[in-house]
Amino acid sequence: MTEPPVVDLRNGSDGNSENPDYDRFYRRELPAMVALAAAITGSTVAAEDLAQEALIRAYRRWDEIGGYDKPGAWVRRVTVNLALSTRRRMGAEVRARLRLARPTTLQTHPSEHDDVWAAVATLPGRQRAAVALHYLEDRSVADIAQILDCSESTARVHLHRGRNTLASLLEGAQS
Repeated sequence: MTEPPVVDLRNGSDGNSENPDYDRFYRRELPAMVALAAAITGSTVAAEDLAQEALIRAYRRWDEIGGYDKPGAWVRRVTVNLALSTRRRMGAEVRARLRLARPTTLQTHPSEHDDVWAAVATLPGRQRAAVALHYLEDRSVADIAQILDCSESTARVHLHRGRNTLASLLEGAQS
């Protein structure tokens, strides 16, 4: 199976004109996918891998996905799903280490985000994804619903609950 072309984002050159539509899509979407995955997982390193994985999956099915009205929504859904799975796995690993009673071996990643994004990282997965999509990418509720594969009312609930929890968390931090 063919892998996606390697793109040097510093100069915009990929040295490969085999699929210029995908190349433009990749260059346009990669930074946003990294930011979205980082907001959900709390790890920039993991976010880069997850964004690449989502875009590789898009590349492998580009004949189909390239024809969608919103191929970016498809890759966002994949990114969100991968990030939520990674976040769950990271939590399970931490809990397993704690059960093994070796807390001194835990490595914590310093947050690269401000207090708000640190608070976002504590939200449940779907709320975290809704908040990240809304505030990082200025996505509408309809877009969030499509990306999360849920109804608009469910997307509104995730966003509303996330905002309320954040307000409580951030209010308590300032007291």
